[in-house]
Amino acid sequence: MQVSKDKTLLDRLGIWASSLCALHCLLLPILIPLIPFVGASFFAQGWFERSILSLSMIVGFWALFSGFYRYHRQLYPLYSLVLGGLIYWNKDMFGESYEPFTIAVGALLIIGSHIVNLILCQSCQASVSYKHFLDHETPDPLVC
Repeated sequence: MQVSKDKTLLDRLGIWASSLCALHCLLLPILIPLIPFVGASFFAQGWFERSILSLSMIVGFWALFSGFYRYHRQLYPLYSLVLGGLIYWNKDMFGESYEPFTIAVGALLIIGSHIVNLILCQSCQASVSYKHFLDHETPDPLVC
């Protein structure tokens, strides 16, 4: 049971970090006039944005790879994470006017990959638990 709590925590942390990153990028144009008053000019720096995104991707790879390895053996959550990260990293590829939309698409792909991973892991755990109930055997967490 400890594994599923750790797994859920990693996915939830990934969703939180990705959401924080998207929120930062979408609200920054509104908050830029307030930055001098707050004294928090580092929020507008490119290195801060890339740091949040890098943290989100590291947590994402950790959570999704452990879900892949321990439970479901499905690669499409990892594909979604990588695609979302690439879109987000290159958020200005369509120009500055489309940047909020590009950020939203990238963030939704990253968040969606965590949600799909959670669903896949939970369905595998339920399947293993049901098989254990029917067979009265020790469940194998790698069999879904």
